[in-house]
Amino acid sequence: MAPTSTAPPSTPPGLRERKKQRTRDALVDAAHRLFLSQGYARTTVDEIADAVDVSQRTFFRYFANKEEAALAVLTDAEDYFVERLQARPAEENPQLALREAICATWRDLGAAHHESGRGVTAALELVQLIETTPTLLAAHLRRSTDQEQRVAEILAAREGLDPATDLRPRLLAAVFGATIRTAHLAWTAEAAGRDPEDDGPEGMIAVIQRHLDQLGPALTSTWS
Repeated sequence: MAPTSTAPPSTPPGLRERKKQRTRDALVDAAHRLFLSQGYARTTVDEIADAVDVSQRTFFRYFANKEEAALAVLTDAEDYFVERLQARPAEENPQLALREAICATWRDLGAAHHESGRGVTAALELVQLIETTPTLLAAHLRRSTDQEQRVAEILAAREGLDPATDLRPRLLAAVFGATIRTAHLAWTAEAAGRDPEDDGPEGMIAVIQRHLDQLGPALTSTWS
């Protein structure tokens, strides 16, 4: 549900939307701090709203529940990735288009998160929270399934294929999604031994690239 505006008619175009975005970002940041410090189940909507000094009613203008607030960053990142994939040059093969789109997503959003003080590590702390919270994991996996369908449709359209009869777009979308999830989990698992200089978008991209580089050999090569 879109926020109800009470701004006067003289508000310059765009200012109202920027205020809405700042409020939404503040709610997401507060939710993440509380979830990570005291746990998802123990955190209430009232506590999130109080941390931003807004009412519970304001919270529900932006999110249907605290689950949506918890998944907001990943939801936004997934939507951005889809936009980047749709914008990739038509001459790129599907694998390259996916690789370039996910790297652009981490590079762009990583820079934005750094400016806001969130950082890549903070974003991936949320991934770890989701993986260890059954309610959030179930919701995230449902969203991932929906995104796989969107990605498959984009790949099929790029290649002029019918995804209902050609399995390749759906298979590639599913395998790619699983590879990225594995890369994200590897990043969190390696956090303790990582050089602080690698704790940024390019470090995350390097992990993703390493996993994608192993995808072909894992599927087609003899392992022994």
